[in-house]
Amino acid sequence: MVAEESGPGAQNSPYQLRRKTLLPKRTACPTKNSMEGASTSATENFGHRAKRARVSGKSQDLSAPAEQYLQEKLPDEVVLKIFSYLLEQDLCRAACVCKRFSELANDPILWKRLYMEVFEYTRPMMHPEAGKFYQINPEEYEHPNPWKESFQQLYKGAHVKPGFAEHFYSNPARYKGRENMLYYDTIEDALGGVQEAHFDGLIFVHSGIYTDEWIYIESPITMIGAAPGKVADKVIIENTRDSTFVFMEGSEDAYVGYMTIRFNPDDKSAQHHNAHHCLEITVNCSPIIDHCIIRSTCTVGSAVCVSGQGACPTIKHCNISDCENVGLYITDHAQGIYEDNEISNNALAGIWVKNHGNPIIRRNHIHHGRDVGVFTFDHGMGYFESCNIHRNRIAGFEVKAYANPTVVRCEIHHGQTGGIYVHEKGRGQFIENKIYANNFAGVWITSNSDPTIRGNAIFNGNQGGVYIFGDGRGLIEGNDIYGNALAGIQIRTNSCPIVRHNKIHDGQHGGIYVHEKGQGVIEENEVYSNTLAGVWVTTGSTPVLRRNRIHSGKQVGVYFYDNGHGVLEDNDIYNHMYSGVQIRTGSNPKIRRNKIWGGQNGGILVYNSGLGFIEDNEIFDNAMAGVWIKTDSNPTLRRNKIHDGRDGGICIFNGGRGLLEENDIFRNAQAGVLISTNSHPVLRKNRIFDGFAAGIEITNHATATLEGNQIFNNRFGGLFLASGVNVTMKDNKIMNNQDAIEKAVSRGQCLYKISSYTSYPMHDFYRCHTCNTTDRNAICVNCIKKCHQGHDVEFIRHDRFFCDCGAGTLSNPCTLAGEPTHDTDTLYDSAPPIESNTLQHN
Repeated sequence: MVAEESGPGAQNSPYQLRRKTLLPKRTACPTKNSMEGASTSATENFGHRAKRARVSGKSQDLSAPAEQYLQEKLPDEVVLKIFSYLLEQDLCRAACVCKRFSELANDPILWKRLYMEVFEYTRPMMHPEAGKFYQINPEEYEHPNPWKESFQQLYKGAHVKPGFAEHFYSNPARYKGRENMLYYDTIEDALGGVQEAHFDGLIFVHSGIYTDEWIYIESPITMIGAAPGKVADKVIIENTRDSTFVFMEGSEDAYVGYMTIRFNPDDKSAQHHNAHHCLEITVNCSPIIDHCIIRSTCTVGSAVCVSGQGACPTIKHCNISDCENVGLYITDHAQGIYEDNEISNNALAGIWVKNHGNPIIRRNHIHHGRDVGVFTFDHGMGYFESCNIHRNRIAGFEVKAYANPTVVRCEIHHGQTGGIYVHEKGRGQFIENKIYANNFAGVWITSNSDPTIRGNAIFNGNQGGVYIFGDGRGLIEGNDIYGNALAGIQIRTNSCPIVRHNKIHDGQHGGIYVHEKGQGVIEENEVYSNTLAGVWVTTGSTPVLRRNRIHSGKQVGVYFYDNGHGVLEDNDIYNHMYSGVQIRTGSNPKIRRNKIWGGQNGGILVYNSGLGFIEDNEIFDNAMAGVWIKTDSNPTLRRNKIHDGRDGGICIFNGGRGLLEENDIFRNAQAGVLISTNSHPVLRKNRIFDGFAAGIEITNHATATLEGNQIFNNRFGGLFLASGVNVTMKDNKIMNNQDAIEKAVSRGQCLYKISSYTSYPMHDFYRCHTCNTTDRNAICVNCIKKCHQGHDVEFIRHDRFFCDCGAGTLSNPCTLAGEPTHDTDTLYDSAPPIESNTLQHN
């Protein structure tokens, strides 16, 4: 056909087809290459002198005009049609004829047709190096003809294409030039062909379902699915009796990819067969498993089993899902790299690592498991990085029985129980993970386990952040723990972790909760903005809290109750809605060298039989008393600085006791020490000075023992005792006080002038029956003399009050105080502190 269309008369060809000119029109002699072998007459048709032929002794080629027409003027469409009948080797030979043929013979459409005929892929499968395959989008590929490039990379291989082998070998003329391609009907036959001399171990398994073949791989073969569309869906290899693929020693560097691998026994129960697998990788082999779909319906044995010393596969881009046992099982010192896999909806764990297995597992998506996501146990190890583990029925990650994995930058979330569960002497390092929105605690540690939890964000859990119980240990360090429904960290039942450098904040409950004989060292954390107490210590617990910043809480800073003990030292505790520290119901902590300040209530509240050693603290700038002691409590306060309070220094009420020794109490707005309502403390060697009210006031049937105290430079005076109060005093120095009350009385002033309604100077107060004052009203002696002169008055007692006459709350205006202030009732005691209602939320 070519000869007929390219004869001497072809220059006047009737074909008027469009073609793009690949060579410029000649105005001079054609190039040497285009003329080689051409006749003189052919060149004369261009109007130029013919050059001498280089081959001597031969006549000139009379077919040159036909050759010229074929190479230069035959329309592209016709040439492409001709080339479409050629196979790949002939097409490459045609490309060597001339520049135009080279360009046309490299047309991507020609090569795509050839490529799909041989390999079936609808997108080019690139194979740049051993063990590496990937499909590309031709429109986005940087080279002009990815089909040809892929063809060259995949050319030399065997093809498993059932029914095609007979046709191929029966038509040698049709497939001339494809001697390097081998065709087989079964995978077993193809594996047997690896011994042939020209075969380089590349096997293409074409579309179809291959059942019950005996696939034991013990050489470095490459086996890849070949099919249109999504390749792995079209190439299915399954076994109903034995493990589908078994890799044995000698299969290092083998490759299996782009296929579905199934183990699907007829009887799925455990009674009738041993454990078999989709993939079984044994000692001393390191195959690559790539872009495979792996399914097992067997209840015995994992879908993928990697076991034995030297077992070190690379499994990547695979889907291991919907299996009726474990998805991926790595054991007996096996290793390997497992990257970018989808592991989901397996009946047992998505991944098991056991018995010194030590894999590297990166960027896997492990989710919706019917059991745990990842389970490491019996000395299992492994490095887990950037995995997304979520919505598993049990924990996202479980560590047990001396297992010691490293888990880095993973997301562990939306677990139906907890996020991470470490128990029965488990260990592990969990570093820089995001652990959130789990139904139970983000991290559970129990039964003598000792993991490291460092640099994680643990947040928005439906229960707590970190839960340590049942003799748990662990290092909890540098985490950001926030927004959890229960305590950020909970320590109980003899657990003893180290908790340091964490931020524990904005919880819907408390910050740190230590109870039921919990212990631990809790140091250098920042605990703030939690709904309940920043730290709770209760029921026989004895933690050490050291150098923490505990602040801005919506209730108490640190709360000891129901026999909570422990050490609270060198902490900065400030700006809480309730007291900075509360101690109650038999609790007996050691509180020393803390700063407790800026509270919107009191500094320290000890009540309901609370105890405690409160030593060397600085307590200042609290809205109410620096220290409250009430309701049969009996703490010891030594060497504290209690100053600049917006209320009193120390208030002791309702049967409170305590030993106050060698404290400095100064610059408080109310009394340095107020003792009231049947209380009986011992004050020894304290310095009480520079107060804006009295030094010490004792009222309401209270008593006290005062020994060796120095009381000086207080505004109202040094020591004030209400009617009926008896105290034991020895070696006290009361000196250089400003005595503003005595001076006001002696000048005839209303005491309201020096107190307003915010202070309660102690002096004689009266009632006026003429003015019909109530038990809640008090009138100072100068107002009785001046404003109520001639009235029926009654002396009540010597006690703390402010003058209601001067305050303007009586019917007649005060003639001594000047302008009246707003109405208020006399308060005989300072406002009581708010007791924590934390117990209501337990």
